[in-house]
Amino acid sequence: MRTSEIVRKTKETDIFLSLNLDGSGKAKISTGVGFFDHMLDLFAAHGRFDLTVTCKGDLKVDAHHTVEDVAIALGGCFKEALGDKRGICRYGSVTLPMDEALVMVALDFSGRSYLNYNVAIAAEKVGEFDTELGEEFMAAFVRTAGLTLHIEQLEGSNAHHILEAVFKALARALRQAIAYDPAAKDEIPSTKGLL
Repeated sequence: MRTSEIVRKTKETDIFLSLNLDGSGKAKISTGVGFFDHMLDLFAAHGRFDLTVTCKGDLKVDAHHTVEDVAIALGGCFKEALGDKRGICRYGSVTLPMDEALVMVALDFSGRSYLNYNVAIAAEKVGEFDTELGEEFMAAFVRTAGLTLHIEQLEGSNAHHILEAVFKALARALRQAIAYDPAAKDEIPSTKGLL
């Protein structure tokens, strides 16, 4: 089973995160940010990842450090759990509808960190969650996971629906990318022989 666990403590956050890539979608999430907890919960469910996250952050300031640092920890756990990436499909892509919202996610576990986040949300907040933190989460996750990630909002006006579509599509594209390729189960999925 591909698992990883991290404890990350800074002056801004105190995080414990555990990840099982081959789980069943069980989640125990507690970050103190309700909408973010909801996004991580559905991320685990749609990716079929078992995910535990506890974070005590400086929410008296805002949720920025909590969201960014959880993403750093999550990306690090993906990188560690995947190891040399032997046998994985490597690529994933999903176009996902959420009512009026439509989001496309395409990704590559290339080892090269790149984010294209083409998401336009008119509302500044969903509950107490600053909508700009969606991009901050993705940028931090990409950096530590070693992932190329393209996110395109094709349609949508409701901020909750757009962000939910983003997190669900990401989870489902990750699920595709980390799945084992039965035709190449003992191979590194690169002509370079290294990812």
